[in-house]
This record gives sequence, structure tokens and C-alpha cells, in this order.
Amino acid sequence: MKELFNVGSYLERIKYKGKTDITYKTLYGLHTAHTLEIPFENLDVYYRKPISLDRESLFNKIVENKRGGYCFEMNGLFSFILEELGFKVTNLLARGTMDGKTYFAKTHQVLMVEIDDKRYLVDVGFGNDGITAPLLLEEEVEQQQFTNTYRILKEPKFGYVLQNKVGDEYRYMYAFTLDECCPMDYLMSNHFTETFPDSFFIKMKLCTMPTKDGRITLTDEHFKVISNNHVTETKISSDAEYNELLKSHFGLDLDLVK
Repeated sequence: MKELFNVGSYLERIKYKGKTDITYKTLYGLHTAHTLEIPFENLDVYYRKPISLDRESLFNKIVENKRGGYCFEMNGLFSFILEELGFKVTNLLARGTMDGKTYFAKTHQVLMVEIDDKRYLVDVGFGNDGITAPLLLEEEVEQQQFTNTYRILKEPKFGYVLQNKVGDEYRYMYAFTLDECCPMDYLMSNHFTETFPDSFFIKMKLCTMPTKDGRITLTDEHFKVISNNHVTETKISSDAEYNELLKSHFGLDLDLVK
């Protein structure tokens, strides 16, 4: 009988053929492969299909059924995979912010991975210009990943804050502490995110993936391609066009999701 959770099948899913030893090179390879191959998508949440966060359910959805997911699913599965491989993983919760002044509830799962004497922020599940590779958890150091540049700052109230460079300025993304969280924390945060009436994720379909030179994003009304800072945006004219874009660019079929 086939195992319900199989690392080899996950590696095939993300098209990763490198080593699996406990090194930064492995972590980098797994992280980038995941973000470049598995779409961030909220289709189940949008269609009010319950989200299960146990490792077998996440594996079945993302690996076996070749779906994507949002932060609790993507980082949840990635955490299970890294732990299975022997990495030292700490599961964390982050709170979003747009201006560094107003901070939202803790509704974003992120990970910290420790290798030797270094700590890394790991996040394969942030849909809006999120990191593509691990970030060294070191303050005020610019770190470039493909076409994006990030830095982590100390945040007096909430630990650390992640920023993304846009032009010559830095944009706030989310703050996080290094306090370890447990499955029940994610159960509660996920329940809020998938059921709260004002939750963004139940109001609009979103499917997005980074590319090595930008990002592709599909919403209810638009398909947006960013390539080397050049933006192309197409208005969606029909459900059929939406589903065709979903299939051709993200490998998903809305008829099988609903």
C-alpha cells in the first residue's frame, strides 16, 4: 500500500533532483523549487471547502492532486517535509502590515529553519511578492532574490518585520516573533481566515506564482504578468477564458475544484 506521506513524491511534484542533506544549498533548492512550481491559490476557501491542515490531507491535496494552497497549507506541508528530512524547523505566526504602523492579527504561517549557527526565514506561502528563497535572519541586510530585494528589521513591539524593496523605497509586508506555535494556533488562525466575512480570501479568487524574472497572477477579473519590471495586464472576459488561463499557467482546472 502506498504511503500517505512520501517525500519522494513531493520532490517529484516540485521537480527537485538535488541532494537532501541538511545544508543551506538543499534548503535553498527545495524552497525555490516549491515556490516556482506550486501556485499560491485560495480556490477551496473561495468555494467554502474546508481546509484540513494535517500532513496527510496537505500531502494529498498539494502532491497527489497537484493543487496549490495558501499559507497554512503551503508552509504547513513544507514544514512537514523539512522535518521529515531532518531539518530543525520552528513554526511561527506573522501579522501583516502595509505601513509599519497598523498591524493585523496573526494570520500568516512562516517558518524558521536553523542550520549550523545560522537562522533563516522560510516562507513558501505568501502570495503577494513573497520571498522565493530562504532569507538569512539578520537585521538590516539587503538580500536579493531574482528580481526582488528584501530586508529584515527589528520591530520594537512585534519582533521582526519583513520588507520588500519597490523602486528606491521599502514596503512593509509582515512582522513576526520567534515564539514557536503549535497546531492548534494554526487551526484557529486558519478558521478565522477561511470564515471571517471580511477575509480577502473568501471575496476573490487568487492564483499567483513567482517566476525567475517576475510574477504571474490570476484574479477574478485580470491576468497580470510581471517580467523584468514590465507589466502586462489582461481583462478576463469569460469563465471559459479564466479556466483556460488557470489550466495553461497554473496547471489547475476549476471544473475539478468546485
